[in-house]
Amino acid sequence: MKGWLHLQSWTDPPEAILDYPTWHLRSASGQRQMTAVAEADGSPKGLLVRLEGVSQRETAEPWVGCIIEVPRAELPPLEPGEHYRHDLIGYQVRNLEGVEFGTIEGFEDLPANAVMVVKGERERWVPSSREHLREIDDAAKTILVDWPADL
Repeated sequence: MKGWLHLQSWTDPPEAILDYPTWHLRSASGQRQMTAVAEADGSPKGLLVRLEGVSQRETAEPWVGCIIEVPRAELPPLEPGEHYRHDLIGYQVRNLEGVEFGTIEGFEDLPANAVMVVKGERERWVPSSREHLREIDDAAKTILVDWPADL
């Protein structure tokens, strides 16, 4: 495809990833490179991009499966009560009944919604929706959730 790559974006909306002028790409092997998007196009399967300096399949191949990293200074400012997911990693999670679930290890995006991956005595996947998140205490690094202990 002349150097075009399929892009899976986690921004909201997905096209917002194109608003960042510089991308820091990290390959599966750990190789890093700063680049910019030369062209972008939407398709039924998602976004397609061609990176600057990439015009052939062979020069695009090293970046298949890479992660796009954006420096924190380039992220939009948060509104009160908003958090970036990576800032919540390491927070302790407990439910309304006081059951300690463990620590947030990461997040997974599922078709229905995103979930917090919480590891304690066992691993739990807790929805990170407004319905289930009751309180985030940044000072104590804790999150209170409305989620049963037996799920």
